[in-house]
Amino acid sequence: MELLFPIDNQRKRTFYELEAIKGIWSIRELKRQIGSQLFERSGSGVFPKKTDPQQFSSPKEPTDIITNKYAFDFLNLESTEVLQESDLEDALFHHLQEFILELGYGFCFESRQRRILIGERYYFVDLVFYHRILKCHVLVELKIGQFEYGDIGQLNTYVNFFKEEISEPTDNLPIGILLVAGKDKALVKYATGGMDKNLFIQEYLIQLPEQEKLEGYLVSELKKLN
Repeated sequence: MELLFPIDNQRKRTFYELEAIKGIWSIRELKRQIGSQLFERSGSGVFPKKTDPQQFSSPKEPTDIITNKYAFDFLNLESTEVLQESDLEDALFHHLQEFILELGYGFCFESRQRRILIGERYYFVDLVFYHRILKCHVLVELKIGQFEYGDIGQLNTYVNFFKEEISEPTDNLPIGILLVAGKDKALVKYATGGMDKNLFIQEYLIQLPEQEKLEGYLVSELKKLN
């Protein structure tokens, strides 16, 4: 396969050729992937969920809009600079366009630190989006450390509140995304047992690791095609 776009870096060119073959991408989809710098983000092992390219712009289920891991390298931050959740939230808010591109197609920003009254106490949802394709609210909570079981209980509370008090009758059920720096799969399994299936605990990266990981990926993928 020969790409129709000038890419001088042979490794980068090979990467897009492989992904286009596996994904049966259209020209439009290839342009979108190059424009979103998939190669640069994938150097960390941050591979978006593999979906049918024909369904990319028309998700049907909440799982269709969730990425395996999110890359926030566009913030140009060192990990040591993110000391509190508010630091990460501030940085993402000031790079809102890039953040929405990373979240994916269909996300519309609604509010930051959305205040909600539960009982006699006010709570604050970090970031609230509305997904115009799925017709539902998407609540995003940010954590700078490893996942703790109490984090998902907080998000579950917010999602249930939106379900009962905020969503319109024509809306679909809200989605909750907890973004963490790392997670233990066993803890996630038991912490989320019996909870809403629209809750997702996903990891993010502030910085991308070295290029060597991408080279290893390319070698393994080339072997699969032989």
